[in-house]
Amino acid sequence: MARGLATRGYRVFATARRHEDVENLRAEGLTSLRLDLADSGSIAAAVAEVLERTDGRLYALFNNGAYGQPGAVEDLSREVLRLQFETNLFGWHELTNRVLPVMRRQGYGRIIHNSSVLGFVALPFRGAYTASKYALEGLTDTLRLELHGTGIHVSLIEPGPIESRFRPNAYAAYKLHIDPQASVHRERYLKMEERLLKEGPVAPFTLPPEAVLEKVVRALESRRPRARYYVTFPTYLFGVLKRLLPQDALDRLLLRV
Repeated sequence: MARGLATRGYRVFATARRHEDVENLRAEGLTSLRLDLADSGSIAAAVAEVLERTDGRLYALFNNGAYGQPGAVEDLSREVLRLQFETNLFGWHELTNRVLPVMRRQGYGRIIHNSSVLGFVALPFRGAYTASKYALEGLTDTLRLELHGTGIHVSLIEPGPIESRFRPNAYAAYKLHIDPQASVHRERYLKMEERLLKEGPVAPFTLPPEAVLEKVVRALESRRPRARYYVTFPTYLFGVLKRLLPQDALDRLLLRV
């Protein structure tokens, strides 16, 4: 996203949590700052530095920092669920609220949240991530209504499978917080581990990140951006099936997935 928008002429501030990732982005010629969504001090410092460099102006915020915490709902402790929400929801909320006063003074702006197909359908063993995305969608829908008429537009991007390091990062979170041997789901966990460790795309219809970039550009440049942009065939499919199928029929399909 950072590379693609910079190529289109945007002045991009690409953030990352780890110092080495910030340095790698800078080595590519991008302007990069450290930002840890689980740390309020880090959020405040990053926003202050960006606004200092832009004379207090900001056209758009693209929220994308997130990770997936695999595990059955009954194996998720309160602390593990809280950690998932700190990064995937609370950090986004705090960051958004820090830039909204700037956009209100300007009279324009774009807030774009990268959600997921799991923001409106659920799959087994993805409860923490799904819950964070369901909550994000509710919060975003409310914010969009509250900002009506301000010149600030709010959009959700809802991708399905995209090429990224999402699976390796999810596996690391799984190893850190889930004890499969102590779970009634240990046999299912073994199959899940195989999927998380498999090289290359696992899910059908996986697209490169440029597919998300295309929709972000639309959200940035459309005179009337949409509330939601689907990315990948599974998102379109489940968007239709969720409207058409009875819940028990949809559940049977999701269990097969």
